[in-house]
Amino acid sequence: MDLLNTLVDKGLRRELPTREEALAVLATSDDDLLDVVAAAGKVRRHWFGRRVKLNYLVNLKSGLCPEDCSYCSQRLGSTTGILKYTWLKPEQASQAAAAGLAGGAKRVCLVASGRGPTDRDVDRVAGTIKAIKDQNEGVEVCACLGLLSDGQAERLREAGADAYNHNLNTSESTYGDITTTHTYADRVDTVTKAHAAGLSACSGLIAGMGESDEDLVDVVYSLRELDPDSVPVNFLIPVEGTPLAKEWNLTPQRCLRILAMVRFVCPDVEVRIAGGREVHLRTMQPLALNLANSIFLGDYLTTEGQAGKADLEMIADAGFEVEGAGEVTLPEHRAAGGCGSHASAGCGSHEGAGCGSHEGHESAGVCGTAVPATAANEARTDLVAVRRRGAGTDLAPNA
Repeated sequence: MDLLNTLVDKGLRRELPTREEALAVLATSDDDLLDVVAAAGKVRRHWFGRRVKLNYLVNLKSGLCPEDCSYCSQRLGSTTGILKYTWLKPEQASQAAAAGLAGGAKRVCLVASGRGPTDRDVDRVAGTIKAIKDQNEGVEVCACLGLLSDGQAERLREAGADAYNHNLNTSESTYGDITTTHTYADRVDTVTKAHAAGLSACSGLIAGMGESDEDLVDVVYSLRELDPDSVPVNFLIPVEGTPLAKEWNLTPQRCLRILAMVRFVCPDVEVRIAGGREVHLRTMQPLALNLANSIFLGDYLTTEGQAGKADLEMIADAGFEVEGAGEVTLPEHRAAGGCGSHASAGCGSHEGAGCGSHEGHESAGVCGTAVPATAANEARTDLVAVRRRGAGTDLAPNA
């Protein structure tokens, strides 16, 4: 297929595809799916080999959020029976992180619900970062605390944070349909603040909220322009008690095409399969490792993930290997401090709100043309379980 040959050539040169080419990837048929995966896999292997980076979430503060994000079980007005607790103490967070690190994770993502941190909250997180790094030499720590005020990114950097996560989630034109308590511009501003402070920026999206193919391409092109080092791709987990609970529109094939499109647009960036991979990719998860080079190990913020042992077995069985603590994730030109022109050199270096992994997210009531649910992809509520273990509980975490 000429399209795929062109996209592979561009990916190896870090050249931006045209919007028409990106849209064409999303429009490919199921008959062409393995060809799409193989092509994007060439780009992934060129920049990242067969390494899979493992990340581990620690939910520092759960629930009770004043924001109204339609996809989130921690939102204002949510009736989901999630765990609700205030800030974990540094030693509690460090203990929770230890389980993920023992399972092979090299990055710990510290996430807290809320609009954004107060200066006192930043002090709390600084203490937690110190506790984790004192116990684990070489560990990467990413903070995900919501919208940042002036000076807070610098303080997190000084405290030892390596990265900051704040997701764009969806296109600018549809953002107001999923959230009204803050704006798309607010999110862009926070990613920009993190990048300016010298933090590795991580910012991604949520697929399946009723967006059109054009919306998906819009948000991925916006991410490339922001130039994050990490791009988490979430797939909506329709959680009961949220406005998007009835939206079950994604198929495993659709998810693979989205991941392939992200890889072609952001060829040399850490593409992370985040929330919702177990629910929507299901038995196709190993194929997705040919597209993404990073996943979360174990559970998510408020929902359970695949067993940590199963994650490790899946990686090995698919012919991949867990990235070691001493290995550098990013290609040399990025790890050395950037790749020149953001517009022409590939996605850059930032990380966004939700640490790339809210609940997994999908829906059809936002805007554009949603993919209709089919008999092959009926609602799999049996795969959605509220987290009852790990941080905020007395039970051992899943790692």
